[in-house]
Parts: sequence; structure tokens; C-alpha cells
Amino acid sequence: MTKSKYLHKLKELSKKPVFSSKEGREVGIPARMLAYFCSKGLVERVNRGIYKVKNIQLEEDFEWEDLTLTAMGISNGVICLISALCFYDLTDEIMREYWIAVPHTTTAPQRSNTRIIRMRNITLGQTEVKMAGQEVKIFDRERTIIDAFRYLDKEIAVKALQAYLKSDKKFRPDLKKLKKYAKVLKINLTPYIIAFTT
Repeated sequence: MTKSKYLHKLKELSKKPVFSSKEGREVGIPARMLAYFCSKGLVERVNRGIYKVKNIQLEEDFEWEDLTLTAMGISNGVICLISALCFYDLTDEIMREYWIAVPHTTTAPQRSNTRIIRMRNITLGQTEVKMAGQEVKIFDRERTIIDAFRYLDKEIAVKALQAYLKSDKKFRPDLKKLKKYAKVLKINLTPYIIAFTT
């Protein structure tokens, strides 16, 4: 009867692509039962504290699943730089590793295929997007462009800015916000903006 009760609760979680151990506790599944389900192959542990119910069909687009799971598994982590540029389609670089920003005072956690960037200002431009069915923290386009000039090869940063400045029906560049971020983070973008907009 006990197992049946927990299996019923597990079914609720199967509607999500992934769930945290906290979400498991919130629906009434204790840690020991979660470990039991993992041992029986009903649940897969995909990262520390992040799980997935196995053998279920979901309609979500999992193109960003690994990045999502990595970001969710890092406390206060924010998707940044190459990973954010790829998500916003502002680069032709290949995402060979996941780029995650953490507060400067944080000890950088060790994760496979992940580059941790410690930043002093982690709130400017921080937003949330839905990725692989989950809400994850990511820097907005403008912050990502500024950070590209701060941390990446200039060629990558310039190409990203060019791509950003090309408006379309889905997105229009916000030069006011871009200049504001540049001022806060002490990056002089004015020559590039003038070159690409005149």
C-alpha cells in the first residue's frame, strides 16, 4: 500500500521533464523512496538533486536539456557567454561546454563539460526563460553582448553584436539598455554601435 501511494505521487512528477528532490518532498516522496525508485530503474538521477522519471513520453523540445540540467544543479548559477549566445542565436560558435556564471564570492563548483565564470555583478541583466520545460536563470541578450566583450575573443563579441543589431519580427534591439549595461560594466561599445548602425 505504501509503495502504491508513492508510485501515485511519482506519476504527478512524470508530467515534468525533470524534477528536484525538493519537488519530490513537496508532493510527499521522501528521499529514501527516491533512492529506492532510482535503484529500481523508475527514476534516473541526472544531476545532484535533479531527477527524471524514466520511460515516459514527453512532448518538450529537449535541445537544451543538458544545459538546463547543469544550470539547475548549480546554486545561484546563471547561463552566460557562449551558452547564452547560442541560446539567443547570436553566434556560430559550437557550445562545447556549458558556461555558467556564479557570484564572485562563491567557490566555483566542479562540473563536467562546464566552465564556471565568477562574476562580481550577477544581477544586472539576469532574467529567466523556459528551457527544456524548466525555468532557468540566464543573462538577457544585452548583458550577454557586454560580457562577450569582457570575457571572449573580440571577433566573437563583434559578430554577436552585429547579429544582435539585426532586428526582425521576433526581436528588436534595445540600444538604450545595451548602452546602460555597457556604462555599468565599463565597456566602450560606442565605436562599434556607430560602425554597425550608420
